[in-house]
Amino acid sequence: METESITRPYDHSIAVDWSQRNMAIAVLKRDSEKARVVDVPTSVSELKVFLRSLKGSKILTIEESSTSQWLYTELRDCVDRLIVCDPYRNRLLQDGPKNDKIDAEKLAILLRNGLLKEVFHNGSEYFHLRKLVSSYNDIVRSMVRFKNQRAAVLIAQGKSKRCVSPEADSGSFSLEALDALIRVHEERLEKFTAEFKRLKNTNKLIRVLTTIPGIKEKSAVKLLAIVIDPRRFPDKGRWLSYCGLVRHAKMSGGKSYGTRQPRYSRLAKSIFKTAAISCIGLGSKDNVFRKYYERLKKRGLPDYNARHAVARRIAVVALGILKTGLAFENRWEGKAAEK
Repeated sequence: METESITRPYDHSIAVDWSQRNMAIAVLKRDSEKARVVDVPTSVSELKVFLRSLKGSKILTIEESSTSQWLYTELRDCVDRLIVCDPYRNRLLQDGPKNDKIDAEKLAILLRNGLLKEVFHNGSEYFHLRKLVSSYNDIVRSMVRFKNQRAAVLIAQGKSKRCVSPEADSGSFSLEALDALIRVHEERLEKFTAEFKRLKNTNKLIRVLTTIPGIKEKSAVKLLAIVIDPRRFPDKGRWLSYCGLVRHAKMSGGKSYGTRQPRYSRLAKSIFKTAAISCIGLGSKDNVFRKYYERLKKRGLPDYNARHAVARRIAVVALGILKTGLAFENRWEGKAAEK
């Protein structure tokens, strides 16, 4: 997303190391080399008062965590700019002694020098979809785990893992418990499916995303939850990198050292790879993506690379639809069919 530069000179560069019991606050003034750091009991109301008491322009950073969206919502009006930073990129924090005050001071230094990697947050109404999708994925993973445990119990007894009602034996109690847990999860997933359908009926962006071949309402809801604001991807290259559908080149001294995989959204990659398989698989309806796949195959492109190219094209179309709000057949079908 195109945003104001982190390196703009602010009067105060502020970093907060937040925890459940205490918060370390570091304030680094524009003309100062040493940050002022305090470690006080956690209180968002007192933090707001402190931030508003500082005179001049203010930029604040907190690290990405389970509370970062809540803190972003609470504190964004107290400063000129708020950055939620990626803790995996803050290498300076790993050097030397470590405590909350030291971490906050180092964060303030990184902030003032524009060395932080920003994690996307905003106050969009769509952010609640991330909680919905996260809960759905947790239930799916949990149900898969219970089904695998059930299969393991049956195989250990020399029975088929698809056995529905095995005879009473030493493992029957475990099987009954696992069957009960699986039923509970299946009922919960049915409610999630109904909620996804309701969202499709009430949200235009979800409806237009489902006009893309291979994208159903479940995938459309997940995509909107991932993207939130499509303007944060100014070009398709950054979007494809975010989805894990391109690799970064490694160059030095004019020599290529191969490529490397960027950090990416596994959920986004799964959506587009699954959509590509749906579009080109056996029994799939005739569509522009299948025709594109067949053209690539005729040119001699290996099957894996052709499928990957289809996934990239679907991803680019999805981003365009999110930016324009136009259905696939109204504008993007012709573009998807282009060479």
